[in-house]
Amino acid sequence: MSILAVSVSHKTTSVDVLARVAMDQATATKLAQTLLAGDHVDEAVVLSTCNRTEMYASVSRFHGGLDDVTQALAALSGVEVAELRQMCAVYFDEGAVAHTFSVAAGLDSMVVGENQILGQVKAALTSCQTHGTVGTVLNALFQQALRVGKRVQTETEIGSAGRSLVTAAYELLESDLGPLAGRRLLVLGAGSMAGLAARTAAAAGAQVTCVNRTYERAQRLATTIGGHARPLAELPEALTEAELVVTCTGARDVFLDAAQLAHSPVVGIVDLALPADVSDDVTDLGLVLVNLARLVGDQPDHASRGEIEAARALVGGEVNDFLGLRRAAQVAPTVVALRTMASEVVSAELARLDGRAPELSDRERDEVHRTVRRVVDKLLHQPTVRVQELSSDPESLDYAAALRELFALHPRTVAAVMSPTVNGAPTPSPLS
Repeated sequence: MSILAVSVSHKTTSVDVLARVAMDQATATKLAQTLLAGDHVDEAVVLSTCNRTEMYASVSRFHGGLDDVTQALAALSGVEVAELRQMCAVYFDEGAVAHTFSVAAGLDSMVVGENQILGQVKAALTSCQTHGTVGTVLNALFQQALRVGKRVQTETEIGSAGRSLVTAAYELLESDLGPLAGRRLLVLGAGSMAGLAARTAAAAGAQVTCVNRTYERAQRLATTIGGHARPLAELPEALTEAELVVTCTGARDVFLDAAQLAHSPVVGIVDLALPADVSDDVTDLGLVLVNLARLVGDQPDHASRGEIEAARALVGGEVNDFLGLRRAAQVAPTVVALRTMASEVVSAELARLDGRAPELSDRERDEVHRTVRRVVDKLLHQPTVRVQELSSDPESLDYAAALRELFALHPRTVAAVMSPTVNGAPTPSPLS
């Protein structure tokens, strides 16, 4: 099976278009389940954040898998397949592995090096595991991607800087309006992004009020930062008391426009929601609006070239290691099939010898059996060891295919002889 990744992100299309394919976690998991109904998809993970919607799949065929993925996304989002093809980046096998690791490491994010993506990747994987859309291929890929992301965070400067979409947005806001300290700031939402926004603002000295549809969640968040909480029904009143607003709900029925803010003291808004929570017409009131579209175009890149190159080098090494192990694992069925075939030939010939030489003593018979098996084992040892070693080189020939051709090993035979696995690795055959 091969790995396919189809990405719609801030790098491939505008934020307005990206909003059309945005989805919450429940919908993303539903899409993953839908993908399994395709003829060419065996496993699926869907990742949807404020700047990307991506589908990862284990597929039997590239073009068939791509058709299955784009058609499922089109049916769910209402965007035509032809239009989706224009806004997608497509990665396959080695490219898909490299892309997955880069995403988890924050190297493909709107704010390069941001660390919130790691939690979002983990949440997507966990949800799809719970709903049975993940198997051995994607589980191995994403588990390693999470490890790579953690390494980038802990071992490189780009990961240890604590960058996030929230900090980038606040920097833009402060460049126009000055420091957050002492400001009355309203946070709308109580998810992970809203929590980060509230904590960051409180740490900067702002007076934070949390508003959420579920009042208890707003209370919990406010309690952790020493702020205040209000239910969503009191949003109009809360707006009359705020100077700054941060919203990141992504709820299609929560929307702020110029009419709602015309008589409020609000001077600046950060909108990190996808779809947007705030209409562009608020700028007609003289308000400062920092939204995802502005972040794509204006947010300063604090990561130096050296930091980015160091992180990319780490990710590149991890990609090579993962691909080497994957290629070696793909060779294992051929090696097991070859050894199994040899064992069967040896057993048949020894049985034939036993029938033709009944006069042999038990001691002589055992010695002949051991000698023949040793000879065959020694003959097979070097080729099978070398084919596993050579398979780790991406530039090498397909030596496993050569073995299958030379020894007339049918693909179905290769699949059928695999023994039960122990900790993900095939059990050695009798002649190993």
